[in-house]
Amino acid sequence: MTRQHPLIGITGNFGEKGCELAQGYYLSVLKAGGTPIVIPPHDDHEVLLTLLNDLDGIVFSGGGDINPLLLGEEPLPQLHSICPQRDEAELFLAREAFHRQIPMLGICRGIQVMAAALDGKVYQDIYIQGKGAKLKHSQDMPREFASHTVSIEKGSLLYSIFGKDELAVNSFHHQAVSEAGPHLRVSAVSPDGIIEAVESSEHKAVLGVQWHPECFILGGDETMTPIFRWLTGEAKTFSQAKHIHDTSIILDSHCDTPMFFTNNSKENSTIFGTRSDKVLVNLPKMTEGRLDASIMVAYLPQGERTPEAYKAVTAKTNRLLTQIEEIVGANSDRVGLAETAEDILRLKAQGKKAILRGIENGYAIGRDLSLLKHFKQRGIVYMTLCHNGDNDICDSARGNAEHGGLSPFGREVVQEMNRLGILVDMSHAAEKSFYDALELSKVPIVCSHSSARALCDHPRNLTDNQMRALAKHDGVAQTTVYQGFLRKEGEASIIDAVEHLCHAARIMGVEHVGLGTDFDGDGGVPGLADASEIINFTRHLLLRHFSEQDIRLIMGGNFLRVMGKRTPYPPLGGIK
Repeated sequence: MTRQHPLIGITGNFGEKGCELAQGYYLSVLKAGGTPIVIPPHDDHEVLLTLLNDLDGIVFSGGGDINPLLLGEEPLPQLHSICPQRDEAELFLAREAFHRQIPMLGICRGIQVMAAALDGKVYQDIYIQGKGAKLKHSQDMPREFASHTVSIEKGSLLYSIFGKDELAVNSFHHQAVSEAGPHLRVSAVSPDGIIEAVESSEHKAVLGVQWHPECFILGGDETMTPIFRWLTGEAKTFSQAKHIHDTSIILDSHCDTPMFFTNNSKENSTIFGTRSDKVLVNLPKMTEGRLDASIMVAYLPQGERTPEAYKAVTAKTNRLLTQIEEIVGANSDRVGLAETAEDILRLKAQGKKAILRGIENGYAIGRDLSLLKHFKQRGIVYMTLCHNGDNDICDSARGNAEHGGLSPFGREVVQEMNRLGILVDMSHAAEKSFYDALELSKVPIVCSHSSARALCDHPRNLTDNQMRALAKHDGVAQTTVYQGFLRKEGEASIIDAVEHLCHAARIMGVEHVGLGTDFDGDGGVPGLADASEIINFTRHLLLRHFSEQDIRLIMGGNFLRVMGKRTPYPPLGGIK
């Protein structure tokens, strides 16, 4: 269940008596409504990962210098004392907490640990390396008093926390972040230009400050309490998101990961079984994002429509489906194949992830209706009728209106898919094809990865009228996170994806929307860049005040309901 007082881990320092923690850290967390626990310095990664799985937030505390050798540098003469007991473990913790979307606050040394772990850079000594560093940043005065000011960037998370663009802080350091790196952005600087605060550039709950906010409370000053209230608030939201994921089926209705498989089955197993950067969906990333099930598709670009081409594309479809089965079989201790919600529930109860199969582009069957039965026997749950180009079934959104919607053969295809229990997926289809299928189908249809045309005018997106018609027929539209379908200009982010889903929910009702990322098919935006960040999407839905029940529907329940219209499945309650 969601914790009313979220569990906040605080990294301990290391001194003469071993693990040490200054009083201000745990007092500040307690004052903000959190439950503090100390993370002692040690290098047992398995223990650290077990701890992270239970934490709702983490504070990286202050302390000595970071060993520059761990950052690929030789030590300068100005380097102060380092703490080898802490460095490697905390860099590991920061990376793993980031992968798991755990809210993070870095303080003094902690901001440097976070930046270094997330591909930023740190000055060994600001007075030698920091151009223009003129203030006395390493103070001798009592720590519960401010020593200089910082300028806060308007529009930043830090600005929203304090509601001001200048803040008096205490400062006790000679190292600092020199480059924020790709995952963070600078949100505050001192008058001499030294970086004093960084935060997530990807709409995540990540904040680091160079000063010591925990010390103010020791003098009865609650000026810095808002930082800790922010952390505990985010930790409570994260705890709620974890509870939703633990007690629901979380499903992504479309990914193209098999595009990256090769003819080497051992290599494919490694790509899927380890946290490989080659793909956006694999077992470690599904685990980090608390994603239960993903529908992997055999993607087929539209090609020639000749007997030879049909034979080749059918063979390719079978090969891709076989590769999906092989990577699951090679990792059967952690994942299984599924075709129904009952299968997913069973696997979840066993602590396993579920992979479902689909086909993207009815080109796979050419003009042979009997192949539908073959692919149904191979376990597919849906087939997308077309891709970017008209085929023998229907007109594509990116086609030439060859048939004026569904072809006569396409009508047979929809009817046979209904008979066999294969969902009809109309993503990529022209509007006329969409309406033809909607009218003809005897069961609800889906759009496995389509966003809102009202927000991004692209023929691949659904109009409001299409959405209304789909909802009327009890179908579901799964918001996708492909950059070009979210925003016409500028870089899209998770915020745009949430806006598209919110728009669809307003038009269709929350019972008819979901998430189909298109990961590994060019889908993915900052904040929702791979399967490890699925829970960040849940977090943003909570921040937009969706109820837990609404989120359960959005994150899997709606799609499973539609799946249940073609095969029986048990109710979604009862997950403990």
